[in-house]
Amino acid sequence: MEVAQLVTVLIILLLVATGVALLSRWLRMPYVAGLVLAGLAITELLPQRIGLDDSLILNLFLPILLFEAAINTDTSRLRSTIKPITLLAGPGVVIASGVITVVLKFGLGLSWIPALLVGVILANTDTVSVIAVFKEVLVPSRLSTIVEGETLFNDIFTLVLFNLVLNVSVTGSFSILGGLQQLFIAIAGSILVGLALGYLSTGSTGLLARMDDPLSSILLTVAVALGTFQIGQALGVSGGVAVVVAGLIFGTIGLVRQISASSKLTLLSFWECASFGVNSFIFLLIGIEINLITLWQTLPAVLLTFLACQVARVVSVYGLLVLVRWFDRPIPWRWQHVLFIGNIKGSLSMALALSIPTSVAGREQLIAIVFGTVLLSLVGQGLSLPWFIKRLHLSEFSQFRQQIEELQAQLMTAKAAQDELDSLLRSGVLPKAVYEEMRSAYQVRVAGAEKALREIYNRRPNDLDVSIGDRTKLDAIRRRLLLAEKGALNEAIRKQILSEEIVRSRLQKLDEQLLKLEDD
Repeated sequence: MEVAQLVTVLIILLLVATGVALLSRWLRMPYVAGLVLAGLAITELLPQRIGLDDSLILNLFLPILLFEAAINTDTSRLRSTIKPITLLAGPGVVIASGVITVVLKFGLGLSWIPALLVGVILANTDTVSVIAVFKEVLVPSRLSTIVEGETLFNDIFTLVLFNLVLNVSVTGSFSILGGLQQLFIAIAGSILVGLALGYLSTGSTGLLARMDDPLSSILLTVAVALGTFQIGQALGVSGGVAVVVAGLIFGTIGLVRQISASSKLTLLSFWECASFGVNSFIFLLIGIEINLITLWQTLPAVLLTFLACQVARVVSVYGLLVLVRWFDRPIPWRWQHVLFIGNIKGSLSMALALSIPTSVAGREQLIAIVFGTVLLSLVGQGLSLPWFIKRLHLSEFSQFRQQIEELQAQLMTAKAAQDELDSLLRSGVLPKAVYEEMRSAYQVRVAGAEKALREIYNRRPNDLDVSIGDRTKLDAIRRRLLLAEKGALNEAIRKQILSEEIVRSRLQKLDEQLLKLEDD
C-alpha cells in the first residue's frame, strides 16, 4: 500500500473510531462492540482492502496492551485475589481448551491438532472488552481485580499453550513430562527476563532513577515494553509473560518511588491513550477482516463452536470456583455469573488464528470458525454484559458512599499536591517561604478531610445507616491495611529481622481477619 493510501485509510479509521466513541456513549453500548460493527460497515469505503496482520498484533500491539494493563495493576489487590485468578487462568484455560477441543473433534470431525489449536485460541478471554464494560457499569472492586488478573494471565497461558501445540504439530510427538518441562522453562525463563529488564530500568541504579523528565520516561517505557517482548522471543521464552512481569515491576517500583506526581500523570496518560488507540484500530480491523459471505457459509460450525465456548466456560468457572471456599473467601454466585457471561473473545484470538501455519490441514476453515466465534462473542456477549450486570444489582452507590469518596478524593488530591511541593522544594525550584505557605493551605484541607473520615470510621457499625455496599467500602479500606501489615511481615522475614515462627503466627491471624471481611 502506498503512503498516500495508508494515510487516507488511517484518516478514515480515526474518524470512524471517533464517531463510534460518541455514538456508543449516546446509545450506552460497549465501545468495542460498536467498533466491530462499524468495521463491518466501512469495508467498501476504504480505498484498498486491509486487514489484521498477526505479526503486527503479536509484536507491536500485544506488548503495548500487556504493559499498559500491568503498570495499572494494583499488586496489593492482585495478591489478595491470586488464588481464584490462578485457578481461572491456569487450570481454567486447560479445562476450557479441552472441552472445546472435544466438541470440535467429534462435532465437526476435525483432527486432534486443528481442534486443539482452536480450543486453545478460544479459551482466551479479551481483557479490553470486559474492562471497558466495567468502566461504564459499577462492579465490586474485588470482582474487577479478579477479571483483570484472570484475563492478563489468561493471555500469557494461552500464548504458552499455543506455542506448545504448534511444537507438537511440527515434531509430531508429545509426552506429558516433556510438555510440563517446556511449560516450566517457558514461564520461568520469561519471569527471569521480565525481572531482569524491569529492575534494570527501575532499580535504585536503573535508568528511571536517573531521570525525572516525563517525555524521556515515556520513551523508556516504550522501549522496555517492546524490547522485553523481543528479547523474550529471541531467547525462546514467552515474550508476553516477560512484558507483564516487567510492567508489574515498573508499576510497583518505578511509578510509586522514582518519579514525581506530574511525571507519573503524564506517563499514565500516555499509556492510556496508547492502549485506547491500539484497541480502537484492532477492533475496527476485526470488523473489516470478517467476510460476511464466508461467515454465512460456516455459520453452523461457528454456532457449534460458540456453544462449545459457553459450555467450556460453565465447566471452568462454576466447576473450579466451588473449590475456592476451601482455601480462600468464596466467590459469590452473582460474581460467577458475571465471569461466565464476560467470557468475551477478542484480538489475541484472531491474531493467533492468523498465525496458524499453512501446513495445518484446513487452516482457512479454522480461521473462519475463530473469526465468526469472535464476532458473535463481541456483539452478543459484549452488548448483553452491561444489561446483565445491572440486572444482578452488584453495587449500590448511596449518599453515604458518595460522602466517603468525596472526602477520600479531597484527602488524596491534597496529599498528592503536598508530595509535589516537597519535590519542588528539594529540587530548588520553590523558595522555602512560598513552599511553607502553600503547603499549609493544603494541610488545612488534609486535616478537615481526615477529621471527617475519622468520625465516620469511628462510629459503631450498628449506628451507621448504610447499605451492604457501603459496609463493603469500609471493609475494602480495612483489607488494604491488613495487606500492608502482611507485606511488612514478609519483608521482615526476608531481612531476617523477625523469626519465621513469630511471623507465621501473626500471618495466620491476619488471614483470619481478611476472611471475615465483606467482598469488595
